[in-house]
Amino acid sequence: MRVFNKQKIGFIGGGAMCEALVTGLFRTGLVAPSQIYISDVSEQRREQLEQKLGVNTTADNCAVTGAADIVIISVKPHVATVVLKEIAAVARPEQIFISIAAGVTISQIESCLAGPIPVIRVMPNTPCLVGEGASAVSAGRYAGEDSVKAAMAIFNAAGKAVEVPESLLDCVTGLSGSGPAYMYLILESLADGAVRLGLPANIAGELAAQTMLGAAKMVLETKEHPAKLKNMVTTPGGTTAAGLFALEEGALRSVLMKAVAGATRRSREMSG
Repeated sequence: MRVFNKQKIGFIGGGAMCEALVTGLFRTGLVAPSQIYISDVSEQRREQLEQKLGVNTTADNCAVTGAADIVIISVKPHVATVVLKEIAAVARPEQIFISIAAGVTISQIESCLAGPIPVIRVMPNTPCLVGEGASAVSAGRYAGEDSVKAAMAIFNAAGKAVEVPESLLDCVTGLSGSGPAYMYLILESLADGAVRLGLPANIAGELAAQTMLGAAKMVLETKEHPAKLKNMVTTPGGTTAAGLFALEEGALRSVLMKAVAGATRRSREMSG
């Protein structure tokens, strides 16, 4: 049974994140292609989406807004308010508007739509593109429980979603929004360390990536604190203990904490 039944979901902007979310919705069986409407300025992109996903496409943002029960704003942040003002005339209070435009606040969105319309702001990250995204969902003043549930269902289809107050979205940006870049740097460094000691680069990279994937999956599936799982791997006087000591000498913990703080600070500056 489809969660969204006969509800239509519209996307304003047919970029990579839009495609990732639609793919997730299809993979989890939440909607059928006939329920998806996408607008995009590029005719070539519209044709690609029609051929690949079998969805309805148009160049008309207002047409998508008029047809959809849930409207997802997936355009670049610098054009988001222009698009919102464009579609405001056809927006209806019974709809749900979900924005993934970074830095565009709920109050800005509500102001553009100019009415008691449910607004949800979401901060997803790029692993949504492979169905393993981490997304934070924040509700506006007119968004009730059903609106939040709808947003959570859409973004859980592309990974994992959590609900947080909008005031914490800058922190989310510093952690999971920018976090994939930190993980890539750690992966690259681990693999380079093994290459330095003689392991072929392709094997080192694969082992490092699978190790990170497995460790993350252990945390998510066991629900154990990372410290407990770390201790399970660490025997007194063993190899892991020696490696952990080197990481502590290099102040890895404080460096990563500073990375999250620095990205959060920059997110606040950009939002302001």
